[in-house]
Amino acid sequence: MAGVWRLVVRGGFAAAHQILHYGGPCEALHGHNFAVEVEVEGRRLDPKTGMLMDFKVLKGHLAAVTAELDHTHVNALPQFAGVSPSSERLAEYIFQRLAERLAGSGVQLVRVKVAENVGAEAEYWEETHGPAGP
Repeated sequence: MAGVWRLVVRGGFAAAHQILHYGGPCEALHGHNFAVEVEVEGRRLDPKTGMLMDFKVLKGHLAAVTAELDHTHVNALPQFAGVSPSSERLAEYIFQRLAERLAGSGVQLVRVKVAENVGAEAEYWEETHGPAGP
């Protein structure tokens, strides 16, 4: 049986958003310091370094994606036009952008977690993977 390695990195961004059709205070413009956690996995280590992927490289990909959202009014971004940029949708967006960046890298993106604050987080993953494994 072959082994699997998983890496987890964390980052974040500050942004404002409005939850459309919410009917409560979150429908008003408000902001968060969003925390983002990303998990990748793979089956082969680099024989020279013994690493699946350099943490610095993975953090760089995450930073590039979160920079697209940092210090923005998320509702005003074209990719969220007409939809409510909930933490769930932010997690999905970050997942999709990271999956594009990681294509061909030898690692598989497993999940993305976005937290608005301590105790309030949303996760997104594709059906073939999830927090418990493949």
